[in-house]
Amino acid sequence: MKVLITDPISQSGISILEDADIKTIKIFNGSNSDKIKACSDVSGWIIRSGTTIDAKTIKASKNLKVIGRAGVGIDNIDLSAATRNGVIVMNTPDVNTISAAEHTLAMILTLSRNISQGDYELKKNKWNRHLLIGTELRNKTLGIIGLGKIGREVMSRSLPFGMKILGYDPFVNQKMFNSDEIRIVDLDEITQQSDFITIHVPLNKETKNLFNEDRLKKMKKTARIINVSRGGIINEEDLAKSLKNNDISGAAIDVFAKEPIDRSNPLLSAPNTLLTPHLGASTEEAKEGVSISICEQIRDYLLENKLDNAINVPISDLSIIKEIQPSLDLAEMMGRLQDQLNPGGVKKIQIECSGTLKDSKPVALSFLKGFLNRRIPERVNYINSEALAIELGIKIEHSYTNDSFSYTNLIRTRVSGHAHPTRIAGSIFGYNQPRLVNILGYDIDVTPYGCLLLTKNIDIPGVIGKIGTILGQYKINISGYILSKTDKGQAFSVIRVENYVREETIQEIINLKEIISVQQVTCEDK
Repeated sequence: MKVLITDPISQSGISILEDADIKTIKIFNGSNSDKIKACSDVSGWIIRSGTTIDAKTIKASKNLKVIGRAGVGIDNIDLSAATRNGVIVMNTPDVNTISAAEHTLAMILTLSRNISQGDYELKKNKWNRHLLIGTELRNKTLGIIGLGKIGREVMSRSLPFGMKILGYDPFVNQKMFNSDEIRIVDLDEITQQSDFITIHVPLNKETKNLFNEDRLKKMKKTARIINVSRGGIINEEDLAKSLKNNDISGAAIDVFAKEPIDRSNPLLSAPNTLLTPHLGASTEEAKEGVSISICEQIRDYLLENKLDNAINVPISDLSIIKEIQPSLDLAEMMGRLQDQLNPGGVKKIQIECSGTLKDSKPVALSFLKGFLNRRIPERVNYINSEALAIELGIKIEHSYTNDSFSYTNLIRTRVSGHAHPTRIAGSIFGYNQPRLVNILGYDIDVTPYGCLLLTKNIDIPGVIGKIGTILGQYKINISGYILSKTDKGQAFSVIRVENYVREETIQEIINLKEIISVQQVTCEDK
């Protein structure tokens, strides 16, 4: 088992992998072609901000199971490509918190007191003390955009300076905070009222260019903006223009849309700027922490299938999976059966859990895993099954209800294709025994294994004998014949056979005048 490491991490982290007999391949200064060549047969890949893993690279990593980001930001990883290819993406969201918060305060203080400019001019033998008058933080308004762990740490460190705190975060409300410490406002108010604005949100389609020319013009002319979050949240061209036009008083930027920045970056020539090369998490403590954390996470997943801080796994607690594994196995098998009953295109899949199965998400993913396994010539797993189904235009619904009839637990599935919807329900009985309790709308009790013939016939004597005679002629042994009668003069049967029945044999059964339909399915993974 191999893990590729393409950005520097501490040796103490690397030793965690090597002590577990996981081979490490270290390429810290290699080209993209070197990295792609090395990734072809690795199980894990650890990066920081210096490596970009795109769809092409993920496709080339044929054995890749997990990507570990030693840090928080994952915008240098094509998450959708990783998900589609069944690759887990992990990060270390909490380890950098203190370092990033402290760097934010360092940027605010340095910017407010012109420390960087003063140092630069002194080294140029200039004594321009009268031109470098700063401003105190006391009684100034600090606007914090993003009130996650880092934003809250910045708040707690700013309060002792006597600052007034405004906060904006679409996922929080005032009841979550002490109103004497922070006032939650909307984005326009925080932009217009703050003397300092600091950003602590992820980069996504909602936050990209969040601060553009229009929003920057809403800031006070005396205001300063700080970004130790992700590059691209502030439009760099617009920020440089605002600084040159004195629309705002200053900016401290640690992260950039393109890193490393090149000479054409407009902020390099903009006045009143403080620029640092992505140092927010660059402390000995943070580097050591993220290195140890990500290596432990990679080791635990590769050796024990244990997940921590997985970004693209829609199951919050993998211990749930172990607890309900029999139900997941049943759901996956039901997915295989529904796939065989719906050989064409499918519009909608519905999975409903009840009784003790209160978390329907993992059950739904297991069902999709079984349903898609034959349809898509790729590996299908918990990570990518939902994304692959959506790509096929299938609408997915999963839910929980307390209506479980007389069953302790129950999984009901409904697949809508171009013909009539097909329904299958199953339950786990005592001692983890799986049962199919309804097939195609017929109540029945079937232990699901082997090949099954699902037959509908007119309910008259002699049908079972005729079917048995045909199967016997072809030396096909019947190991079970389960009958479910209806009130419409019809019977539905599940016939378990020990061998897969050839099409001409099935056609001979269909030709019996009493037979309405015959479908063959297998419970096994083909």
